[in-house]
Amino acid sequence: MPIRPELKALYPPDWTALSRQVRFERAGGICQQCGRPHGQILQVLPGGRWKHPETGYWYNKRGRPVAPPDLIALLQTRQTKVVLAAAHLNHDPTVNRMRNLRALCQRCHLLHDRVYHLAQRRLTFRRRLAIGDFFEGMYHFGIEASKL
Repeated sequence: MPIRPELKALYPPDWTALSRQVRFERAGGICQQCGRPHGQILQVLPGGRWKHPETGYWYNKRGRPVAPPDLIALLQTRQTKVVLAAAHLNHDPTVNRMRNLRALCQRCHLLHDRVYHLAQRRLTFRRRLAIGDFFEGMYHFGIEASKL
């Protein structure tokens, strides 16, 4: 996952080597949350179940083996490529100790950062509302300002 330019200064100069060490040496190229293998194209169901490309077994969103889905559920499968990223457990990119870093696939990384992203979204909406009030009057998002 690329680092946003405004946050690049928070990461150490050897971040690529540190990230590679977390993802491939320590985790062995496997998501430490759900067990998805890096670089593989998987069949995935909406609830998070996925099929291992080599063994053919189905796993749930936590990486535990489950029964194969029925025919109706199989119609909802999609293919996705797994990309591992080194995630900061405390959401602080300045803390790069090994116990604060975990190799997560894109799904697990987004779920881990969900609360943080929702808070950032709320701040962005409030900032836009304030800028709109300052320059042009009320700035409408399609929702009432009182609900923010």
